[in-house]
Amino acid sequence: MLHTKKAAFSMIELVFVIVILGILAAVAIPKFAATRTDAQISKGRSDVASIRSSIINERQGRLIKGDSSWINSLSHETGTLFDGNGTSSGDAELLMYGIKAAQSNGHWRTTDADFPYLHYIFQIKDSNCNFTYDAATGKFGLDDDQDAICDQLVN
Repeated sequence: MLHTKKAAFSMIELVFVIVILGILAAVAIPKFAATRTDAQISKGRSDVASIRSSIINERQGRLIKGDSSWINSLSHETGTLFDGNGTSSGDAELLMYGIKAAQSNGHWRTTDADFPYLHYIFQIKDSNCNFTYDAATGKFGLDDDQDAICDQLVN
């Protein structure tokens, strides 16, 4: 009498595997959402630091030439932000590669309809973090009364 082995999983084994995968997915999916928000916060912090550093760098270049003024505006168009000195000729660069504007999480956009562009929004987790550039003092900072998530961009 020959005995043949069946090479298949039983229904109980398959259900058990599906239940375990469901439990793992229930634990992993919220972690991925939190990781995405953390990545957007890190990107925003990096952008703010780069923008502030480039403002200081531009000012130092002006001081060497005998001009003590701050840059007029951080952008000269609405499609690509933080890439020029606010003049239509774009004769100075702020960031070597500007930041593309978009209206979605993890992106910057300007709120100004016309030049000069002094007000910017970084959207994160459906919160609008409002930033203002003061051309008189060279300060690029978060406006008052923002969400706690926005405070993480500058602290």
